[in-house]
Amino acid sequence: MDMTYSTRPSAEEIVAAVPGLAPYARPAVVLAPERGEPTVHQSSVGGPLLWPADEPWPHCDVPDEKSASGIPATAMVAVVQVYRKDAPGDWWPEDKDVFQLLWCPNVHRDPPAPQADVSPVAEIRWRKSTDVTRTLAAPPLPVRQEDPDYGYTPVPCTLTSAPLVDFAYPQGLPDAELVETVLEYVEATGDGDDIITCVAGIKFGGWPTWRLTDPDDIPCATCGTPCRLLFTVGSDLTTKITVGRWGDFRVFACPAGDGHGYVFDQH
Repeated sequence: MDMTYSTRPSAEEIVAAVPGLAPYARPAVVLAPERGEPTVHQSSVGGPLLWPADEPWPHCDVPDEKSASGIPATAMVAVVQVYRKDAPGDWWPEDKDVFQLLWCPNVHRDPPAPQADVSPVAEIRWRKSTDVTRTLAAPPLPVRQEDPDYGYTPVPCTLTSAPLVDFAYPQGLPDAELVETVLEYVEATGDGDDIITCVAGIKFGGWPTWRLTDPDDIPCATCGTPCRLLFTVGSDLTTKITVGRWGDFRVFACPAGDGHGYVFDQH
């Protein structure tokens, strides 16, 4: 289990070294994967979901690179399940304690909003675990998907949580002097890697990473309000997930209301 942020200075040390970062501190929980055989009652990647036996399994009929029509619709695959006890935070709906992310294991170009381009089409479920009395024994398999080695079919892993304080990516900060100070601190502490403002992996909350472009607002598709990062699935050798050019699949949520849905983004 490779937890590259385990050598990261504490939030107190970071703020002491760069006081200007204090207003940009956000709570996050990183979930480190380890190969295993998770059950429906555990947080996992690529494991079985706590899915009601009488609830239809989601299918995708959005055109993809293997079917220009999207027909027949193909079953999605389980990507991540997280229990609230493993990632407590204000990102949870009040009465829910299970988060589930599924996606269609195919490349979709120019899919409808709020899906990400050149990416899997994703769906999210929030559940109250006590409401699920009978679980689905065997979810349907996709009728088409990218080769399992492509990176959209995760291998089963258990998850270990690590709460931390996340900080904004330097180029997204408004003050040039502060940007330079952060970059100098990153260089001094990261042994060549940014472990101060570039915490990715599987993560609830915190800040998004920006490896390919300068930071930018992700507007809500309903009201245009800048969204906040809800969840990240990073490319990882343990889970065998690869998104984009070894990047991150991000889920953004509108702070204006739960009914505004999500914006999916790949970076």
